[in-house]
Amino acid sequence: MQVVAKANNIRISPEKVRLLVDQIKKMQPSKSMIVLNLVHKSSAEPLVKVIGSAIANAKNNFGLDEQSLTFQSILVGRGPMFKRFQPVARGRAHSILKRTSHITVILEGEQKKKATETTNESKKLEEPKKPTKSK
Repeated sequence: MQVVAKANNIRISPEKVRLLVDQIKKMQPSKSMIVLNLVHKSSAEPLVKVIGSAIANAKNNFGLDEQSLTFQSILVGRGPMFKRFQPVARGRAHSILKRTSHITVILEGEQKKKATETTNESKKLEEPKKPTKSK
């Protein structure tokens, strides 16, 4: 089962985010959150939020176990660029591109079937229906 969480228009360059993504993509999502909380990079905060959102989606929406989750992929794409200008000598201006990024986290996990559900279903199939007496 795939679980997706996205964060769009994050005000950090995609290159800076990809540096951290390369370090955590082979870990379990819960362990990567612990590592990212200890890293002193500005791109760690949005990554923690997106991964936390994906884990919460997996638990609440799909009933997946947190320990069974793995990263299928973490995509960091280019977002829109803010174009600014810095005045320089002789009345000229240099352009400044303030880059943004889109972060997509796709988790993969196995859904556990509850033992009570399977036993109840099998009991329903095995029990014959009893005829009711009408008055």
